[in-house]
Amino acid sequence: MTGDPAPTIRVDKWLWHARFFKTRSIATRLVSEGRLRVDGTPISKPARMVGPGMVLTFPQGRAVRVVRILAIGERRGPAAEAQELYEDLSPPPPPRSDPNPSFDGKGRPGKKERRYIIRHRRDTGSGDLD
Repeated sequence: MTGDPAPTIRVDKWLWHARFFKTRSIATRLVSEGRLRVDGTPISKPARMVGPGMVLTFPQGRAVRVVRILAIGERRGPAAEAQELYEDLSPPPPPRSDPNPSFDGKGRPGKKERRYIIRHRRDTGSGDLD
């Protein structure tokens, strides 16, 4: 009875296989900057080996992703195959505080309404037009 060790893979390579990052070098840079946690512990070495059952926490864009590794994968395949490598534990994004205005059911604002919105935001200091 031989106890085969659990399969492992480099964390930067797994992040790339699971399609969280477009290139492996971007994943390597994220880990090197110390912005990734494995089971709650910050790491800074891209060669850190990870395997099924481990939980990764890292920023992606404006969101923080929390994922549990289910499989290590053999290649960087299509998105459907990549989604089978992990379970997403990330909290749902908070609701937007300022939903898109409906403009009294008229659809998109016209030129006059756009000028009013821009002037109003500039006067009140509301910031971006997001």
